[in-house]
Amino acid sequence: MRLPLFACLSALALVGAASADAQRREPTPEQRIDRLEKQVRQVQRQVFPKGQPADTAGVSDEPAATLMQTNQLSNRLDAVERQLTELIRASEENGNRLSTMEAELARLRADQDRRLRSLETGSGVANDGPTNSDEPAPDSSAANEQVDLPPPPSRPKVETTKAKPTATIASAKPGDANFDAAGEEAYDRGFQLWNSGRYDEAITSLRAFASSFPGHRRVSWANNLVGRSLLDKGQPRAAAEALLANYRSNPKGERAADSLFYLGQSLVKLGQSPQACKAYSELEEVYGSTMRAQLRQLLPSARIEAKCS
Repeated sequence: MRLPLFACLSALALVGAASADAQRREPTPEQRIDRLEKQVRQVQRQVFPKGQPADTAGVSDEPAATLMQTNQLSNRLDAVERQLTELIRASEENGNRLSTMEAELARLRADQDRRLRSLETGSGVANDGPTNSDEPAPDSSAANEQVDLPPPPSRPKVETTKAKPTATIASAKPGDANFDAAGEEAYDRGFQLWNSGRYDEAITSLRAFASSFPGHRRVSWANNLVGRSLLDKGQPRAAAEALLANYRSNPKGERAADSLFYLGQSLVKLGQSPQACKAYSELEEVYGSTMRAQLRQLLPSARIEAKCS
């Protein structure tokens, strides 16, 4: 009986020794990590009762901006700075050009005023009235004229045996019963003379009409034809003075834009292409979309002829 009891006690001793040995064995890394995580969570619950440390600090785990987004913003800022620099440069250049144009136009106007004053004081040349360059289409009635003829570079004079001396025009004032009709008839006579190449007679007739019918809508047309007649007969300087005077005295006249255009034509004839280009630029700036279709069609070729940039 003692032998079996001893065997049982020995087995129990071996089991106890094995259990003690297992307790003394080092834990595995996984076990240590699990234990540490449990301890950290316990500490976090005590220190951060409202949540995780990142949540309570208000910091997001994700970066505020990626490198690609930062580069894109930097490139966009560079592009905006370049565009702003270009706008500033263009604005300064335009300001300089505008100042130069204003100075040149002021000088040109002063020069034309001086010449006009010298003519008025006794140079022997008749004073030109205000001129707005535009000729109506060659109809029998001036009231129906809608299209201006382009300036023929070399229109020959036509001498006819049936030509009558220019009749004296009776004066009239706005409000008279026959003011409009009589003015139209008087203007039409001057226009027909210009259209037939009889420029001297046309100038006399048109000036007489302008002085006899002040305030008539055709005065702008008549003064313009005076300038064009002078240009057609080979007197570009006198034409430029007449056209400039017409444009300046009545810039809102029906043919003011045309006077400015043909002023450029006269300046080209005088060899003053830069001043002609300034006149064309002022024409576009002042009248723009209100310019007649015919002038708008003639302007590009005129700028090419003047070698405008």
